[in-house]
Amino acid sequence: MPSVTRAERTGRLSGVRQVRELVRFRSFVLDPVERRLARALTIEDLRRIGRRTTPRAVFEYVDGAADRERTAARNVAAFESAVFVPEALNPVRDPDLSTTLLGRKIALPLVFGPTGYTRMMHHEGEVAVARVAARNGIPYALSTVGSSTAEDVRRAAPDGDNWFQLYMTNDKPLNRKLVDSALNAGFGTMVLTIDTAVAGRRLKDVRNGLTIPPTLSLRTFLDMSRFPYWWFKKLMTEPIRFASLEDFPGSSADVAQRMFDPSLSEEDLVWLREAWPGKLLVKGILRPGDAKRVIGLGADGVVVSNHGGRQLDRTPSTLEVLASIRAAVGDDVPVLLDGGVRHGQDIAAAVALGADAVLSGRAYLYGLMAGGERGVSRALQILREQYQRTLQLLGLDATAKLSGAHVHL
Repeated sequence: MPSVTRAERTGRLSGVRQVRELVRFRSFVLDPVERRLARALTIEDLRRIGRRTTPRAVFEYVDGAADRERTAARNVAAFESAVFVPEALNPVRDPDLSTTLLGRKIALPLVFGPTGYTRMMHHEGEVAVARVAARNGIPYALSTVGSSTAEDVRRAAPDGDNWFQLYMTNDKPLNRKLVDSALNAGFGTMVLTIDTAVAGRRLKDVRNGLTIPPTLSLRTFLDMSRFPYWWFKKLMTEPIRFASLEDFPGSSADVAQRMFDPSLSEEDLVWLREAWPGKLLVKGILRPGDAKRVIGLGADGVVVSNHGGRQLDRTPSTLEVLASIRAAVGDDVPVLLDGGVRHGQDIAAAVALGADAVLSGRAYLYGLMAGGERGVSRALQILREQYQRTLQLLGLDATAKLSGAHVHL
């Protein structure tokens, strides 16, 4: 056997060292939640994880929409059709993502929007979402049909920019109590939702037996039995309820049936304006004339919204009507948008086309289902990184520099 020279041995060792320098093995993460969240690079990744870790009926409650779900699909498709036109030769080393919304500076033009019954998705529920929002300098809106109270949110995020979303019920004393509870908890912004004269028909929920309260079919019960951790956490924490509506007379089913008021009118908005001393937004606007009308009645701003496609199906996407609503109310009125926001580029597109900020619900709920509070943090991290990268690639160093010149539909 030929002998190996010292030079050859040295060369081989050098080659091994070079390979070692090139190959980097990830350290093994014991925590399964951390492992799966680390692999999530997009909101769609979190959605897929949430589908695997949550009972089908619960996942479809979040993921589904009304009737044939055309509106929900249009919301997403509108953002996907947006075309960016970047500027060149602009320094973008440290872009300023922040903006001013309703007189307060927020870290980026994003609000965690109101979602109902959030503790059904994960036992940590609304308080987890509120904590993430507060830590990261963005507002959080608690729903009237949330599973935590305004006081719960205040305790969890005392320094947060907390908002309250109001469904005006047909019980006037209850409406007053809801307003007072938000005021007493230090909430600064009220969001009146006006697109719920009656409840939308969400067929997936009906087929899954996921009514409020749940009346599960055998198929749904068996599906849920495949998720023992989810069941265990539900059994070990307080029962899920409409936390802000405990004094509403009747069962949870009665509450659900009486929650929406088909007689909602301008007079109700006038009453709320008189009752609420803070900022007031009206959510559910799709027509320029309606936007001008609610501003004339005392609202401080509007949310362009079709309820994420969960109410009336076959409406236009919110992005395609945004510019006309901005033109109707002028530059000084706060205009927000929700529906279909799944990527930081969606935030940039909406702001460029006239929104002061966007609200997102499903995006953080996918994170919540995937990993509780840590999953919500991951969702926000993904959106923030995507938004920053989009600004930089557009050649912009600040949110304030986004304009219609940077996006075409």
